[in-house]
Amino acid sequence: MSIKQNTLKGEFSFRGKGLHTGKEVGVTFKPAAENTGYRIVRIDLEEQVEIPALAQYVQMVDRASCLEKEGVRVYTLEHAMAALYGCGIDNCLIELDGEEFPILDGSARYYVEEIQRVGIEEQQAERRYFSVKKKMEFYCETTNTRITLLPDEEYSVNTMVAYDSPYLTMQFASYSASTKDFATEIAPCRTFVFLREVEMLLANNLIKGGDLNNAIVIVDREMDASEIERLERLFGYENMEIKEGVLNNLQLYFDNEPARHKLLDVVGDLALCGRFIKGRVIAERPGHKANTSMAKMIYKEIQAEEKEDAYPVDLDLDSTPLMDINKIRSLLPHRPPFLLVDRIYKLTDNMVIGTKNVTMNEPHFVGHFPEEPVMPGVLIVEAMSQCGGILVLNGVPDPENYSTYFMKIDGVKFRNKVVPGDTLVFKLITTAPIKRGIVQMKGFAFVGKKLVCEGEFMAQVIKTKNL
Repeated sequence: MSIKQNTLKGEFSFRGKGLHTGKEVGVTFKPAAENTGYRIVRIDLEEQVEIPALAQYVQMVDRASCLEKEGVRVYTLEHAMAALYGCGIDNCLIELDGEEFPILDGSARYYVEEIQRVGIEEQQAERRYFSVKKKMEFYCETTNTRITLLPDEEYSVNTMVAYDSPYLTMQFASYSASTKDFATEIAPCRTFVFLREVEMLLANNLIKGGDLNNAIVIVDREMDASEIERLERLFGYENMEIKEGVLNNLQLYFDNEPARHKLLDVVGDLALCGRFIKGRVIAERPGHKANTSMAKMIYKEIQAEEKEDAYPVDLDLDSTPLMDINKIRSLLPHRPPFLLVDRIYKLTDNMVIGTKNVTMNEPHFVGHFPEEPVMPGVLIVEAMSQCGGILVLNGVPDPENYSTYFMKIDGVKFRNKVVPGDTLVFKLITTAPIKRGIVQMKGFAFVGKKLVCEGEFMAQVIKTKNL
């Protein structure tokens, strides 16, 4: 039985301090359309920037991972990502009015409780998975950290932590998606820190929002009364005690709560691969750098699979097209010699497949190049975008009154030459819902089944000025 995608039934919000910045910040989680994924919008900026929660945008900073796009960053998102992922949410729009998610109590508990309160709505599209087909591994010799991913039919995570500490020598934790115990067994587990680290971080002003309400503090040495009094003054906390190596600021939910929190971080960081995973994760001494490095490896595998699967295998170029050149002319404002799409074979709400026959009669071959005619790469990109324009304008009641204009082109790669006699096959897929006339697409161009060009496009649909 196929699993459908899910989003939230309603929205919810939090306000709180950021762990690293100490600034008050608000975050709102909203329902999102199918195939949106997780997208974070910095609404505090004059020009709002939307950052997809994907591994390609990960940047490492001191003691934290973050996402960065167009010079805009967001920090400390792993607990929120883990909550969405652990609750089976595929699509969510997150509005953030600062650069860091609120730390709350240092766990994913409150996010999960709000998801359960507003409810989960099933959508029509099928869930997108990454199925692990071979062993994948990330290893860091410096920290002896190893993240291993193995083939399996379901998602599970096994975590081991080990420290040079008499109170946290080694702990284990495990989670399986089939048991549905994320909300009760993993989400409430809070972040932890060694006292020696807290003192250093506070001294260097690196955890401006950290306090005894959002972390388990582990004390791995004997302390006399004068040192405890110093800590009370430092934290502004009375009657401080040390019980079995842990400050008495809070009670542990589980004996292995630190290991369970590390597992929570693994789930949140690996969510940045952009898919639900079918595979077994073994995380030994994990940290954000290792977790996100594995997320990047998975993301690259997904991108490679998308390219392999991109060619429309059921395309029959001898069949009657869905749109011929006359129908295309009624949708696009382009005319020869700049009309670069000849036929459309398939058109859905989020995908279009079209073709262009490349002939020696085209004017650009006169100079590009006289002795070795090659279709200019910019025209291949233009042809792809025109095909995408048909996808967009087909949904407009009066397409003759609209045009599409480039706003941005990213990640364009040219794989092979295109020469006279070739037939270009274009496939474009929307990567986000169309909002305010702005469409985002991923495009592929093939000759035969050979990929010759790919790229990501953002365009805006605008009414023509003479209306």
